[in-house]
Amino acid sequence: MLQRLTSPSLVESARIHITALINQHAEWFCTQTDGETYALMRNEIDVVVAQGRLILSCWTEKGSKSWRILGWFWNGQTLTLQASKRMGAETPLIELVPRASAKSIAAAIKGARQVRCYKLAELASAIQPETRIERCALSPGIRRGQPGRHARILLRRKQQRIAVTGSVITLHNSAVDAFLSSSLLWFERTANRIKPPYIEQLWLIVSSESLKATRDRIALLRTSLRDIIKIFTVDDNLSDLVRQDSLERRVLWRSKLARFPPVPAANLTPLVSHVIQVAPEAIDVVHARHGETLRYFGLPFARVRSLLGTERLWFGLDAAHRRMLDDSTGDAWRNLLSDLQQYRSAAATDHRHALYRNASEAWLESLLRKDITKLDPGLIIAPLHAQFRTARGGKLGVRPIDMLALRQDGRLVVIELKVAEDREHVLQGADYWRRVEAHRRRGHITKAKLFGERPIRDESPLVYLVAPMLRVHPSFPMLARCIAHDIEIYRFDINEDWRLGVRVMRRSRVN
Repeated sequence: MLQRLTSPSLVESARIHITALINQHAEWFCTQTDGETYALMRNEIDVVVAQGRLILSCWTEKGSKSWRILGWFWNGQTLTLQASKRMGAETPLIELVPRASAKSIAAAIKGARQVRCYKLAELASAIQPETRIERCALSPGIRRGQPGRHARILLRRKQQRIAVTGSVITLHNSAVDAFLSSSLLWFERTANRIKPPYIEQLWLIVSSESLKATRDRIALLRTSLRDIIKIFTVDDNLSDLVRQDSLERRVLWRSKLARFPPVPAANLTPLVSHVIQVAPEAIDVVHARHGETLRYFGLPFARVRSLLGTERLWFGLDAAHRRMLDDSTGDAWRNLLSDLQQYRSAAATDHRHALYRNASEAWLESLLRKDITKLDPGLIIAPLHAQFRTARGGKLGVRPIDMLALRQDGRLVVIELKVAEDREHVLQGADYWRRVEAHRRRGHITKAKLFGERPIRDESPLVYLVAPMLRVHPSFPMLARCIAHDIEIYRFDINEDWRLGVRVMRRSRVN
């Protein structure tokens, strides 16, 4: 209940208490009844007594604001102030909420996730009789001090152990590769370290939304590993586990697939050709249904569209702040090109500049698009499909394939590029193989004439996983051994200074 400030002694007492409360926390959120909210540091809040009145002042992004305080109340979490402004014409209610520290927030999140972890363990142990929980913990966080996202559970039943893992946060389809990679690594390392009785099964607990994506990927694993994996789904309330059947590989080819949309013609318009002449070795074009996107070593910087029969160019690195090229923006256009030539270059001296660091994978892709034979002399130079989509929409977590190429012998090649350590590199490559193989079996690639009149061999695609030698994730070999041997995956280690020119340092079959 608000304590009204009706006397000088109450005003002075309120000043002392409110000042002490504000000094206890470094940051505060200030909210008014009109909906305005400010994030304030404690040194931006001032409480003083002037002419017998308690005045609250704070410095916001919109300038200084002041109120007379008529009453206050602290409930242990929120400081509520009854304020007055404009001689009583406005009487807003102000709430000051201390911002919790990152450490306390992480502890709260960890506690909530540990509760979900233990609930999953209880559900899993109840499936089979005489099964007890031997270990129940969270996976390590992405960064030091952060709570993990997956449950790590060991069940003991007579003379066998069962490894159980599931996500304690919402698992989206786009995160299935990360979840499965983490689960396989934990299972392999735990199984190799543990004393008898050994772990004989791996249970994966997923949501019903991510079930299809999980089963599709498990079908690509080697038989010995696939046979010991069981899949369960759980509802949002963690009230029931339901056993789900795994998929055989042949089932993957039965689902219906939409054909590829027509590939737009690669004809360059006069305006696009004129821009390319500025730096033909650096600028490439990505054709779309409604126009072209111009990229400088893979970094999109301009778009050309036809507007009422006239070509128009919009430029800018931020999609939300692109401007149309005209007489008034000519200087800004020339400055952008100058910055790109200076900073987005292999010869740039400032390697910390955003133009040098951003979209590194796209930079590597643009170099290979110029001459894919630097990666493999057996590949045809054109046509070559970059950022190739095998499906529309994102409901299934479908990402574009970095590059889809064709060898001289008619074999399709799926190319996945990385320039930094990425644990999901192997599983992403295998999933891209599945999607391309499904379309190849139906003849969609041939009918769409993605590679013109060139014949496509009746063999599954090859997978090329490309990364600089020192940027391959340490778990790459182990995860590669989890993939079925009939999926041909090759690892290409390229030079660290690939911006100066791509050179393959080592090539090897990984599975």
